Amino acid sequence: MATVLITGTSSGIGLATAVTLARAGHTVIAGMRNPNNANELKEIVAKERLPVSPITLDVDDDASVTQAHEQTLADHGRIDVLVNNAGIAGPGSVEETPLDRFRAMMETNFFGTLRCIKTVLPHMLERRTGCIINISSVAGRVAVAPQAAYAASKHALEALSECLAQEIRAFNVRVVMVEPGPTATPIWQKAGPLTTRYPHGRRLAALFAALLEKPTSPYVVGEEVREIIEGDSWQFRYPSGPFAPLALAWRLRTLDDNWIEMLSGSDSDWAATVKREFGVDITLS
Repeated sequence: MATVLITGTSSGIGLATAVTLARAGHTVIAGMRNPNNANELKEIVAKERLPVSPITLDVDDDASVTQAHEQTLADHGRIDVLVNNAGIAGPGSVEETPLDRFRAMMETNFFGTLRCIKTVLPHMLERRTGCIINISSVAGRVAVAPQAAYAASKHALEALSECLAQEIRAFNVRVVMVEPGPTATPIWQKAGPLTTRYPHGRRLAALFAALLEKPTSPYVVGEEVREIIEGDSWQFRYPSGPFAPLALAWRLRTLDDNWIEMLSGSDSDWAATVKREFGVDITLS
């Protein structure tokens, strides 16, 4: 069984992953900014007597990451797996999104992950074993307006991870990207409503609403992570959920110029595209 440090476990995919791994017998160190707010996780852990240890871990803060790492090693002796899940989201056009919002998105989604990797990596390299699992998004490879800040942070994470995988494979340390599609988590609700003069805002909202009519549980992602940890594959990317492979295949077969032209079209063009690619009807208002 593995000792697994997970970031961002207070809700959503992080919580589901922590519970899934603990139910499978792995030792989970559940990192989050404020463990006092982790009521749902605490209730599940107490009820099922799961091997989960909540820990304070703010990925935006150097000292917090270092302290969490040192405490984990002191309490458990090793870190076999790091799951970088902590992240923030929020749509917004390039024009209307403040620079501070771009910086915050990059700080958490990119630099926060990098901060955790650089802290844990020397331990894994010394032991010549380990696994780093980065929870990315379909948005890491598919840029759809108006979510430039979020997509940019995830694109950066994809590039970082691809380079890292090349560097440390010789040390027997795996790097894995998990790329969920639309998943039923609080991350977008936390971002608040979008007000924009661009039509892409209502189109994106309509797409998400349609895809989440049959919501993909965050436990689907948690189960994917469990299978990765318990397996020995060197596969790098894992699209997660029913819509992720469809979105990625759509982007791969579409030329860049055609992609931009298509997503700059009318509402009716967008509705027809969604119907063709995902098999769902959307309502635009």
